[in-house]
Amino acid sequence: MVARADAAVTGDMIRLPGGTFRMGSDHHYPEEAPAHAVRVGAFWIDATAVTNAQFDAFVAATGYVTLAERPANAADYPGADPARLVPSSAVFEPPPGPVDLSDHRQWWRYVAGANWRHPRGPGSGLDGAWDHPVVHVAYEDAQAYATWAGKALPTEAEWEYAARGGLHAAQYAWGNEWMPAGVPLANTWQGAFPWQNTFEDGYLWTAPVRAFPPNGHGLFEMTGNVWEWTADFYRDFDRAMKPCCTLDNPRGGERDASIDPATPHLRIPRRVTKGGSYLCAPDYCRRYRPAARMAQPVDTSTCHLGFRCIVRDPVEAK
Repeated sequence: MVARADAAVTGDMIRLPGGTFRMGSDHHYPEEAPAHAVRVGAFWIDATAVTNAQFDAFVAATGYVTLAERPANAADYPGADPARLVPSSAVFEPPPGPVDLSDHRQWWRYVAGANWRHPRGPGSGLDGAWDHPVVHVAYEDAQAYATWAGKALPTEAEWEYAARGGLHAAQYAWGNEWMPAGVPLANTWQGAFPWQNTFEDGYLWTAPVRAFPPNGHGLFEMTGNVWEWTADFYRDFDRAMKPCCTLDNPRGGERDASIDPATPHLRIPRRVTKGGSYLCAPDYCRRYRPAARMAQPVDTSTCHLGFRCIVRDPVEAK
């Protein structure tokens, strides 16, 4: 059995005392509604997303091989071309000009050999990016790291509570203005998505952790940079939810409810991811807000998806 990691390897954490907040939003994407009261218990949370250096320490200690580094199991994808089941991951490749924004295939490619060590595909590496968030991690990869670190992945409610930084009625993690005084406070897309990025924030790809100011809880890059896995299966919020009632430490959702209705024959569950990424743009994906949420298939890794971990106070973990 491999020993758990030392705290010096896994990074700084911030303790949040817990409390009640309004989760979701009634004013943006329909999957965020209805806004509802939620209470979360006390927990510690990583100050930053898990970095390439931290994930490298995990792999060195355990010999772990990520999902993107393994061939896909043909039994999970009936009828798939075997040539497409090689180790691979989804990489963003900007088109040369404007395209139909309803067709994500215009800018996403499954690239053989793309993985956390080679984030843009074969030939790329991590030189100069050891302090960037690790990407190309599937849900089981994030879970494996969390277990090794003696931690856990946050629930959607815990993640959103942390991201709001105490500003529970604000649109963004820092307030209601997207760029106060014209200054970018997160690594997102500026320009015409997906072909023209003016990178006013200074970054075309991921940014180092701690590149932008922390939120009110002292947490970095809870907005943009990379999407982050949560432990919850994805499902719609209860439309009949009573505004007078508070959900106490909600966790999980249901696996069957998380199956993608577009591909029910594959039966691949989806988990909630939060926070948006460097690919979120005003003209395409305004999900750089604490309330925003996205359903991510657990078998899928991408170049803009990472994670951070938590440790619940003992009384809350029971």
